Amino acid sequence: MAYTLSEWSRISATDALREREAHVWQIGLEQPPEAVTLLRRLLSPDELERADRFHFPDDRRAFAVCRGVARRILGRELGVPAHELRFTYSAYGKPDIAPEQNPRGLRFNISHSGGVALCALAYGRRLGVDIERVREDLDYLPLSARFFAPDEHAALLALPGALRRRAFFACWTRKEAYIKARGEGLSFPLESFSVSLGSQARLLRTGVRQEAPATWRMAQVPAAPDFMGALAVEVAGAPLDALGFGQIDAVVG
Repeated sequence: MAYTLSEWSRISATDALREREAHVWQIGLEQPPEAVTLLRRLLSPDELERADRFHFPDDRRAFAVCRGVARRILGRELGVPAHELRFTYSAYGKPDIAPEQNPRGLRFNISHSGGVALCALAYGRRLGVDIERVREDLDYLPLSARFFAPDEHAALLALPGALRRRAFFACWTRKEAYIKARGEGLSFPLESFSVSLGSQARLLRTGVRQEAPATWRMAQVPAAPDFMGALAVEVAGAPLDALGFGQIDAVVG
């Protein structure tokens, strides 16, 4: 069955990723110590070093769980043991799977915030994902004025006050997902492109000359309560037929 971009199919661990699909997995990062130990064994030496650089134990755990589960997801898809996966990194730090392990061009992206992570994957197309906890203590209007495009900030101010906070996080995650999909880091200014703020996620302006918004598709990810998630997927020359969403709460051996 094909699903439109405004709908999500529910996927399970047995559902294979097809060529014209994108899958997003929600990962619970608050795992018991034995699960964290198990997942740390899957990480490469540089990943372990990076995990251990975090000052707070919760941050070390979150990184290890996120990377470990992502390795399991990607390894299952590629038929490669999770601990044997090798990654390369772009000049902006975006990870990719080593070409010799990835003949079909599987691409992925990861984001985590406040005990929840997202891992998105698709074949042969750039993609980015972002998740943020909707913080009630955040003074978001100065951030919107500084980082959003003028039309986005104006659209936010035009909303009733009760709707603005979630609209801010919808806009923020969509912009971050698009930036991450492009893989150009902070060299691509946040104010140079525009996204929608409503329930229908859309890219309104790409910020790239002679590149139409239809080159990309956006979707709001059905994330955990009090979180906002977004996905940006490249569709130029390869339409996207379906989106799948799965959830991993418990890690088993």
